Formats: sequence, structure tokens, C-alpha cells
Amino acid sequence: MLALIVEARRKYHAELLANGVLTIDAKGVPSNADRSSKLSIAIAQGIAHRLMANVQEKALGQTAGAQFEQLNMEFIEATFPYLQNLRPGKWHIAKLGNRNSIKTSSFAQYEHLDYLSHLTKEDARLAASMGNDYMVAPDVVVYRETEPDEVINEQQVIVDDSVSFLSDIRKKCGGLPILHASVSAKWTMRSDRAQNSRTEALGLIRNRKGHLPHIVVVTGEPMPARIASLALGTGDIDCVYHFALNELVEAVKNIGAEDSMEMLNILIRGKRLKDISDLPLDLAV
Repeated sequence: MLALIVEARRKYHAELLANGVLTIDAKGVPSNADRSSKLSIAIAQGIAHRLMANVQEKALGQTAGAQFEQLNMEFIEATFPYLQNLRPGKWHIAKLGNRNSIKTSSFAQYEHLDYLSHLTKEDARLAASMGNDYMVAPDVVVYRETEPDEVINEQQVIVDDSVSFLSDIRKKCGGLPILHASVSAKWTMRSDRAQNSRTEALGLIRNRKGHLPHIVVVTGEPMPARIASLALGTGDIDCVYHFALNELVEAVKNIGAEDSMEMLNILIRGKRLKDISDLPLDLAV
């Protein structure tokens, strides 16, 4: 019997192929490769062949990005809720978007952002002064419901009506759900677009009230140097997760790209880059 995460990882890759996110075109260029870079194409081909990508037209950029977000959400849904023994709670995983009623301000640590938004809409001078740095829109969120006193006091009486009036976790306090993790999905890292993830992370750090959620990035980028531009350093993003790290390492070794292999080793040994299969367990911390 396959381990749950092994099975979920296989399904995740199968869905990336079936939904046209990971493809190889008629010229042999994978959909996550940079056409102007022979190294990027070679590494991406190595990953794609190990995952058995089909030859077909790749999805349009925005469509591929949206599908990548969706499949990352589904992978977390298929794994993280089963870790109740490590991280108990009533969990929800959601993909955010312009049409979603759930916003960053829907959570306890960021509910004040909704008030700021209303203020800046009514006061042009205030809007010009503040800008929109406080507005954060993660791709995927993991959040936890508040808990009733019956659950808190299940093993023994922990709280009563005389204490703990302002706790975020206590349902009786009337607070919003608690944001547990923000997941930014970047299928590739072309130019400076991937740095949006760092900007989002800094927004979450600076504008929170209370507990800081996990802040992670999932990518399908084949070039170690581009991954490093986001993964190296500490203080904003917890970690970058690759959609197929094992296959990436094998591909880089196979083509003998020593500089790329050295960079991968630095990122992996430094725990700045991990495989998608590590994400559910890290979210349980």
C-alpha cells in the first residue's frame, strides 16, 4: 500500500500533465522552460521525461498559472488534513481570487486591513500617502476555524467566563478564522515576476496583528539560479518548494551542469528548497 503523500504526489504530477500545465511542444521545449536558454530547456526536458509529459501545445500563461494554483491547493487538501495527530484543528484550504469572498482581511491577523481599505477609498490623500502596500493576495491559503470552549476544555477545564476574553482561537471571543499558511504558486520565474512572492510575504509580515502564518512558495522553475533568486536569504519566505525536486536533481546531474548542481546543493542543504511532498508535514509544525 502506497504512503498517502506518495500517492498524492503521483496524482499531483498526473494532473499537471492531464491539465496541460506540464507539456512538451513539437520542438521539444517543455512548458516550464525558457526558450532562450539551452540549459533551462535541457533541465526541463529531464524533468518532463521523468514525469512522462506528452507532446502538445502548452496552456496559455495565465491559464497554466491558474491551473498550477488549483493543483497545489488540491495537493494540500489531499494531505495536510490527514495530519490531525500532528496538528489538530478544523482546517480549510482555499484558492483566493478576485471573485472569492475570502480575502486576507477575512482572517484574525488581518481583519484591520478591511477598515484601512474603506478609509483609503474615502480619502484620496490618505490613499496617496499609504499606497496599497498593505493589500496582500496569496494564491492559496490554509486557515483554521476558532474552537468552542467544549473542545478547549475537553481534557480538563482550561478556560471559563472569567479569563481569556481576547484569544484568537476561542470561538466565544467572536473572532475570525486564523490564517495558518499563505502559499504562492509560481509555475516559472521569468524576469522579476517571481519577486511578487517576496513582496506579498513582506506585506503579510508587516501588516499582521498576532501570529505570523507560514509563508511559502511552490514553483515549477527548472533553473536553480532563478530559484535561488527567491529561495536564498531568510526573514520573509519560510521556504521554496519545487513541484518535482527529486526529478530536478536527477535532470541536473544527468546533463552535468556543475554550477547548477552546486547551487541546488546549497539550497537543499540550507533547507531553502524542498520537494512538494515536504510541504504538508512542514505545515504541521
